[in-house]
Amino acid sequence: MDGVDRASVRAARESGDPLPGTGGFAGQLTDPGSGRSALVRDVLGRYPCFSESDDPGAWSFDPTDLSDPEPVPAGHVRTADGDERVWTLPDPPAATDDAAAVDAVRDAIAERTAAVDAEGLAVAFSGGVDSAILAARLDAPLYVVGFPDSQDVAAARSAAALLDRDLTVVELTHDDLERAVPEIVRATGRTNAMDVQIALPLYLVAQAVAADGYDRLAVGQGADELFGGYAKVAKAPDDPRLDAETVRGARREVVATLPDQLERDVLALRAAGVEPVAPLLHDRVVESALPLPGHMLVAEPGQGESRGESERKVALRRAASAWLPDEIARRDKKAVQYGSLVARELDRLARQAGFKRRMDDHVTKYVASLVE
Repeated sequence: MDGVDRASVRAARESGDPLPGTGGFAGQLTDPGSGRSALVRDVLGRYPCFSESDDPGAWSFDPTDLSDPEPVPAGHVRTADGDERVWTLPDPPAATDDAAAVDAVRDAIAERTAAVDAEGLAVAFSGGVDSAILAARLDAPLYVVGFPDSQDVAAARSAAALLDRDLTVVELTHDDLERAVPEIVRATGRTNAMDVQIALPLYLVAQAVAADGYDRLAVGQGADELFGGYAKVAKAPDDPRLDAETVRGARREVVATLPDQLERDVLALRAAGVEPVAPLLHDRVVESALPLPGHMLVAEPGQGESRGESERKVALRRAASAWLPDEIARRDKKAVQYGSLVARELDRLARQAGFKRRMDDHVTKYVASLVE
């Protein structure tokens, strides 16, 4: 069982509690009474688990072990009879006390980061608020990955200086991307451009960490989804990428995408030689985030930033002010594939290889050519 012991998972299954105080789980359970086996995966899909499409009894945490792997859906139990949903993410009413809501977020993060064992641990650090919380709370070395002129490298350097921390910079080259793409595709089974662009910086920083002797990597995964970090959430209900009519509804839609994203990220990190550690995705942090009202996820212009733009992740930034200077707590940052310039440079490589932008999905075609 990945994540926690089988007794804890069995208790969660019997109670139906979707957030039983774990950092996620996946694996095989055997019913003590009937002796029947079942595969389980927690409500947010924080650990991947697969079985053969025609044989639930043949399973693995690694899809490359199987001939036709089918992921166990998040929140489900898979038996020979099929998949059954056991856990559903709660949808609590919006909190009415902003200060208490921020305190709850701060307390949950403080509790979960304090519980992280620093042995063999490094931190994936991009200089934004999510990874800076981990840097401030964990006694572990900081690593940033990106092309030399990337925003992530510059932001990480400035944030590390503000926190008075050493920083290892992993500077990327085109050769790094060309080497890593087939390895990521083999590990994740994905060739689409967006998945590969997101996985590349994670995979490459993890390889550097593993080469330096660390076997665990702290990551800020989940913060954008839980706390309102996406532009499409801030623009609800006017962004066509989401159906929700409210910011809270839009946040719930993007949280529902976590199982698919985390499957990719975990598989890429493990293929690079490290085990991910994601304190901001622990049940206790999730519980603190779900009741946040819309204005504590996204502050409208005039309520937050002076630039006239919406401020995202409002409650998380306020909670982080206990550990971070304001310059970091309020900092906006691009998504990792853009901040590291990996997406730009992969596009450049695709065009140099003859896959022009006028072609449909030219970067995905380039990725497929590297695998072939």
